[in-house]
Amino acid sequence: MSTDVDRRMLEALICPQTHATLRYDGAAQELISDSAHLAYPIRNGIPVMLVDEARKID
Repeated sequence: MSTDVDRRMLEALICPQTHATLRYDGAAQELISDSAHLAYPIRNGIPVMLVDEARKID
């Protein structure tokens, strides 16, 4: 199963909590919301854009 992520798709996504843009962390396979201090996981190439599934970051 491919875990490649479509960069154009990522550019269209925003944080569901703050509506801010996200940055992609390819090494961690996460989308980072600096404004919400959350990291949304990417599982099997699919971003999981649920606040309950996000990891809190400093």
